[in-house]
Amino acid sequence: MAELATVARPYAEALFRVAQTGDMNAWSAIASELGQIGAISDVQAFASNPNVTQAQLADTIASLVKAPLNAEAKNFIAMLAENGRISLLPEISVQFAELKNASEGAADATIFSAFEISGDQLSQLVATLEKKFGRKLNPTVTVDQSLIGGVRVVVGDEVLDTSVRAKLQRMHVALAS
Repeated sequence: MAELATVARPYAEALFRVAQTGDMNAWSAIASELGQIGAISDVQAFASNPNVTQAQLADTIASLVKAPLNAEAKNFIAMLAENGRISLLPEISVQFAELKNASEGAADATIFSAFEISGDQLSQLVATLEKKFGRKLNPTVTVDQSLIGGVRVVVGDEVLDTSVRAKLQRMHVALAS
């Protein structure tokens, strides 16, 4: 889907430039919500319906957003509708988040754990991981019991796997060779 990413990039960059002049957190919430709305198959079907006008499409999408929309956000949605780019909303949201993280020197981290992680444990783990990766991390924790124990951390294209399952796989490879 490199083509979607390429087409979505200018829209994400434009939205990010507007967000830099205003409330970044509010724009981040709007971008995230628009990405979720754009990923819904019914919204995609509605957007591709030739009987729906661009104004109806823009109004409908704007009405689905729970966050308060200013005139710039409504114009952004209307522009996407006019250009037939509603299908780009999920990718625009992803790229906007990446731009925001890059400007803050941060990254999203997905932490897969075999068990629930308490708040204190998560704080200690994130502090350790921030030192390892050299940037601020925005963690998301997912429980994956197949790990057996330990954690698997994904930050961008970097993976740190200290799970028992990974250790067993390494042992299996060593013994099999």
